[in-house]
Amino acid sequence: MSISPDHKSQPALFPLVDLQQKIYPRSVSGRFAGWRWAMVWFTQLVFYGLPWLSWNGRQAVLFDLEDLHFYVFGLVLQPQDFIYLAALLVLSAIGLFFVTAIAGRVWCGYACPQTVYTEIFLWFERHIEGDRHVRMRLDAQPWGPDKLARKAGKQVVWIVFALITGLTFVGYFIPIRELVDQSLALSLSPWATFWVFFYGFATYGNAGFLREQVCRFMCPYARFQSALIDMDSMVIAYDAKRGESRGARSRKADPKALGLGDCVDCTLCVQVCPTGIDIRNGLQNECIACAACIDVCDQVMDKMGYQPGLIRYSSGNGIERDWSVAQMLRRVWRSRVLIYGALLLVLGSAFVWSLAHRVDFNVALSRDRGALARIVGNGDIENTYLLHITNSLERPRDYRVRFTGPEGLSLGSSASLNVAATGTSSMPVRLVMPHVWAQRHAGQTLPVTLEVWPVDRDDSQPVSVKSTFMVPR
Repeated sequence: MSISPDHKSQPALFPLVDLQQKIYPRSVSGRFAGWRWAMVWFTQLVFYGLPWLSWNGRQAVLFDLEDLHFYVFGLVLQPQDFIYLAALLVLSAIGLFFVTAIAGRVWCGYACPQTVYTEIFLWFERHIEGDRHVRMRLDAQPWGPDKLARKAGKQVVWIVFALITGLTFVGYFIPIRELVDQSLALSLSPWATFWVFFYGFATYGNAGFLREQVCRFMCPYARFQSALIDMDSMVIAYDAKRGESRGARSRKADPKALGLGDCVDCTLCVQVCPTGIDIRNGLQNECIACAACIDVCDQVMDKMGYQPGLIRYSSGNGIERDWSVAQMLRRVWRSRVLIYGALLLVLGSAFVWSLAHRVDFNVALSRDRGALARIVGNGDIENTYLLHITNSLERPRDYRVRFTGPEGLSLGSSASLNVAATGTSSMPVRLVMPHVWAQRHAGQTLPVTLEVWPVDRDDSQPVSVKSTFMVPR
């Protein structure tokens, strides 16, 4: 079949940006809103307060990238302890899987930084511009002094708060008191200035403008959550059997006589949703489990004299089979949850045990590459090494060195080294083999082991490093 030139096929074009209308979340109060704000206060008190805590005369939590020391209260970590960060990330991932399998995206609704800061920025917006209907009317009206003052005032508050957030974040990497003093004196270094503005801009952009777009399109968690939950996961659900058919009616009307369910189609559940979804259409990727729809729906049910819980935390099976809360909770501890829980318990215990039994110093040994073996004195053979000791304690420490190796080998250098607090020191180590013993091992590479231990501790468990002693022909 021929195709007319006037009807040539054209490639389909898809917009890269969602062209939906702007979302104006309505303020809501209630039990879950109270919990959400409690988490906002808790997380922000921790975030803004932690850098100001002191420990042993220094900042309690400080990730000093310049000196490569990471302080977490009494724990001092060195670059070689990076494995603990990797382990912590693995534990966090498994913990997220565990929580999601039980209660869906409850992390997103209450503790995710994107949710927390969006809630804070919305609070500023509501107090400066007004609630939902006032903001919609303000945006629709032409520019004038009132609109300009409200919009400008909001932006100023947002920017100041974002910069304070950026300054606090950088304060985890540069001592916060030093950082604040330099900021007030306008003497911040270029790099510190860059990172303060970078993280401030990230906070301002994500919480002030992108908002729900981050949760809907940028966050990968929204995409793979469907693989973590099942019909027994506790999620926010609309009881369609009870709510349909929906429709408006007076408080005195009998919904059964009108052929209606409990849903009065007020759309308040949509108006309070920070991502703008309609939970009555079922669970969606965009739902962050903030439970604002539950709070507002329960208020409507109360006003209408209906039983609360038309929208509630429930499981898919619970909604379909009319299970009680006890029946649903019994299904919480199913195989996938037990597997995630067991992994979290085992790996978490191993992580804590490893930290508790971590050796508080590190030893590294390298050979002198300039001369692997030298003939000295009366034909004696000498091998030279460089010993590096890193002290993870916040006080100077003396260390002793000994070695084990083939018969006749002796230590020809100092057997002790002092290392400064949280510092690294090096010293040359010379092992010498007399000529008479060297003749017996000519051309051989012999194993040797250096053992290092702190003087203030028993030497029964030293740190050992292995190397070789080379005997030329």
